[in-house]
Amino acid sequence: MNKACYRKLRRYKYQLTEPYVLKIGISRYTVTTPYLKLETDGVLTINKGYAWDGPSGPTFDTLNFMRGSLVHDALYQLIRLETLPYVYKRYADLLLQKHCLEDGMSKFRAGYVYLAVRFFGGAAAKPGSDTTDVITCVPVNER
Repeated sequence: MNKACYRKLRRYKYQLTEPYVLKIGISRYTVTTPYLKLETDGVLTINKGYAWDGPSGPTFDTLNFMRGSLVHDALYQLIRLETLPYVYKRYADLLLQKHCLEDGMSKFRAGYVYLAVRFFGGAAAKPGSDTTDVITCVPVNER
């Protein structure tokens, strides 16, 4: 992700200026909210206009942290909305670390980023703490 893909805001730090689509390893659920869509094939779409806080905690907002924080915040929101089970928190934390490494973050920094969200991110993913309306949430039966 490059800097042209997002802008700074007042309430949230950043807002997408174009949709972001990626395949993730969660393929059991179909979830649709005004800004997030997860399909049964594991494709996550984060729509234009989605706002997020960016990297949290005692850290710097660097380019190699943006994509990871975007996807991480989106997955945490789906967990808070109880459209994804809390068990996916760890997966979201690992995905954050993976994206940071792919985007050029040092292994040392990506490691402490992972440990920070793993051990201190529980409140941010607490189910039921988000008031965003869910348009559609349909768990898909296992086959």
